Amino acid sequence: MINVTKSYLPDLKKYVSYLEGIWQSGQLTSNGPLVLELEEKIKNYLGVKHFYFLNNGTTALLIAIKAAGLSGEVITTPFSYVATTSSLVWQGCKPVFVDIDSSNYTIDPEKIRDKITPATTAIVATHVFGFPCNVEEIDEIAKEFNLQVIYDAAHAFGAEYKNKSLLSFGDISVLSFHATKLFHTVEGGGIATNNDELAHKVSYMRNFGHKGQEDFYGIGINGKSSELHAAMGLCIFPHIKEIISKRSAICNLYNILLKEFQLLTKPFFRSNFVTYNYSYYPVLFNDEDILIDTKIRLEMAGINCRRYFYPPLNRLNYVENNLENSVSDSISKRILCLPLYHDLTAADVKLICSIIIK
Repeated sequence: MINVTKSYLPDLKKYVSYLEGIWQSGQLTSNGPLVLELEEKIKNYLGVKHFYFLNNGTTALLIAIKAAGLSGEVITTPFSYVATTSSLVWQGCKPVFVDIDSSNYTIDPEKIRDKITPATTAIVATHVFGFPCNVEEIDEIAKEFNLQVIYDAAHAFGAEYKNKSLLSFGDISVLSFHATKLFHTVEGGGIATNNDELAHKVSYMRNFGHKGQEDFYGIGINGKSSELHAAMGLCIFPHIKEIISKRSAICNLYNILLKEFQLLTKPFFRSNFVTYNYSYYPVLFNDEDILIDTKIRLEMAGINCRRYFYPPLNRLNYVENNLENSVSDSISKRILCLPLYHDLTAADVKLICSIIIK
């Protein structure tokens, strides 16, 4: 079986050595020393002022929305994982969907202004597959209309724009460290921000709102993660460069093998300003029937791919359907993510490509 992704697992002895330390200290959670160490390492790696390690990416998004005080209408993308929209609805906001740019699948800034109303409070955009939104135009629009910007950067760990981490853009950014991600803590997530006020709110909101043991700043939830999850992150963190390098080599092989075939294979690889993290390898088919037929043939050979993202979020049954998102509707029907992980072999890539071409 060749899965669409596979978790990187570090040296078991190294992980056990962290576990032995946890057993000796007896501290399993509540911002223990390993959590604090991981937060410091990631903060420095991302080049941000504040970083908080949380129990998953959805919790991170919920807390970010709450900390930013979002309400009313929020401009967002229909082409993202369901948590981007469900988190807004969960917090009582109304998602207002703006179509995507066909060249990179991120929200199209040129269409944002037309959807802004007096009820709009923010823009929540996704760095799709780790490729950046047009952060400069979005920032310009946000300042013009006094809107906050939250980036769903679940795919963006290790990705950069103009030599800056994607996590350094916007008012606040959220990460996922789920086991499927190139950097993971089995389950986990994070919030990055350069805003001191937002950072303070996140710091207490992730811990029930506590201000010491007997007082509270305000409302909060349990967003903390454990020492065991932080230990996994600390084991994997030193290997990030190696993991990205191996994934890059696999993507380059895909590019070569599919070069003459009529599939759109990551046009954003060629951007001069983007340092890509090779988090996914999507291909865009000419029509949905071809995609479905190809997916079936791959599955018959024991190869699992994923229609990512399908269906588009404006089609969810708990939001107001917006039929104007023609680009997102079209791409979501025709896009397929091929297997990509650190130890996927060249032979496997050749097999995958031969089935697609056949």
